[in-house]
Amino acid sequence: MSNSKPEMITAGGAILARLKAIGVDYIFANSGTDFPPIIEGLAEAKAKDIPLPHTVIIPHENAAMGMAHGYYLATGRAQAVMAHTNVGLANCAIGAINAAMEHVPILLFSGRTPAVEQGRLGARTVPISWGQEMRDQAAMIREVVKWDYELRFPEQAVDIVDRAFAVANSTPRGPVYLSLPREVLCQLCPADELDGPGRMVPAIASPRPADIESAARLLSQAKRPLIIAQRGAGSAAGFELLSRFVLDWGIPVCQYWALQLAVPTDHPMAVGMDPAKWLAEADLILVIDSLAPWSPDIHALADGCKVVHIGQDPLYANVPVRNFKCDLALVGDTDVVLSELSLAASAYLGQTESARETRRSHVRAAAANRRAAVTREAENGGANPMTKAFVSHCLSMAIEGRLTAILSELGVPLEFLTLHDHASWFQEPHSGGLGWCFPASLGMKLAQPDTLVIATMGDGSYMFSNPVACHQIAEAMGIPVLVLVLNNSEWGAVRQSVIGIYPDGYAAKSNVMPLVSLSPTPDFAQVAAASRAWSVRVDRHQDLPAALDEAITQVMDNKRHALVEINIAP
Repeated sequence: MSNSKPEMITAGGAILARLKAIGVDYIFANSGTDFPPIIEGLAEAKAKDIPLPHTVIIPHENAAMGMAHGYYLATGRAQAVMAHTNVGLANCAIGAINAAMEHVPILLFSGRTPAVEQGRLGARTVPISWGQEMRDQAAMIREVVKWDYELRFPEQAVDIVDRAFAVANSTPRGPVYLSLPREVLCQLCPADELDGPGRMVPAIASPRPADIESAARLLSQAKRPLIIAQRGAGSAAGFELLSRFVLDWGIPVCQYWALQLAVPTDHPMAVGMDPAKWLAEADLILVIDSLAPWSPDIHALADGCKVVHIGQDPLYANVPVRNFKCDLALVGDTDVVLSELSLAASAYLGQTESARETRRSHVRAAAANRRAAVTREAENGGANPMTKAFVSHCLSMAIEGRLTAILSELGVPLEFLTLHDHASWFQEPHSGGLGWCFPASLGMKLAQPDTLVIATMGDGSYMFSNPVACHQIAEAMGIPVLVLVLNNSEWGAVRQSVIGIYPDGYAAKSNVMPLVSLSPTPDFAQVAAASRAWSVRVDRHQDLPAALDEAITQVMDNKRHALVEINIAP
């Protein structure tokens, strides 16, 4: 029997090394006084030639969460964020809310102020060690994470990281949180299991075959089916499959408040973003991963209409009030469910050929008319100041033929863009945590350096993104993204909400609507220039195409991040 002792490593180093072993590429971190064992662990692992994820300094935690979110959207791989005790975790909260609503897995870690005042390595040393203590630190985000735990013993490091990763990536996916007390991280644990395979695999749900067959039968019997999709088709394969499926069956597709594309915007069955006309007539609605597929206060379903919901969590169980009709729920990854449904429905193609052809011709004509109408609206928006529709139209022309991902946070509207790729459109999460777009674009570009990544934002959203931090990250890490700030000097979404509820109210008639104006706004082009970005402000519509072309050249050829501030109409 050997008497040799196993090699040991600090728990901080073990957690970092284990993240690499299970497939985490990046740790987006903002360090604090609780980080000595993490920083020592990084140096220790490097000295011992233990593989580690790329660990990058992010000067604000909201940016770290946004980058992890964007990286996942580009790759499908969950990343890690490390924050500083309760204050850093508080800055992560908005990002966790966004990730939870959009089923984005993120491994979120934060330090915890030491529990002991003396006598242990890692004990409290500075006044904030007392000031940052909380009775239940995880309570700040417990409602939006799938799982949370506090590391109790160093030898738990491998098992706890494996469990966190598996839970985050199980259906429905989402963020998880692990609290890391400093004195625990300082202790030693065995290093002999750091690079082994994961001990726990994610649990992935799929629909029952009988439910797939029921959905296919409903489709075969429907005279006026409709698809409403908000979160895309799940993958490139799902996107291609759905594009063929709806054409075969002659089903109109409404991308109502779409966060990702389900079919190309100019697809023959793509009928735009307004579901009202189609909802009123539909006898079957396939709801594809949609939090709110319509507005019950505005839209009404036809009598007898059947509704089938598809997605990782078709009923959105964590939303307390969500009472959309559901006759059948198909649980699983969208692309997998669509593949199974398409296969089951193919048995009914022969007997429905005539009805499908008649419906296809009707929808094709309606989609073409709508597309022509929105193009005219966009072209007519070229006054000074410009409309958002005109900016979208110009952007479409500028990116034609390029592999492009557009992220929009109250920026350019989807309706007026011509996009053909499943990964070409990402809208802000429906949770409304502002400041998402800019850092998410940085994470996406980090994962896809050959893609033209464009972050489009309103002026308010841009300010929420901590732009000084984001521009610093872009320069420091050499991440060339294009930022478009559509500046109307107000909270435009707030104005529209007020007018929607009180169209003839006092606020709508007032010269200056209360609590809406952001005037005077800073010179955003100068904010970007402070981090050596190429930047320009565009006030005249005739100058926009050239500005976009030059900005794209700067980003793609000169590898320099760029900002175009565009003066738009309220």
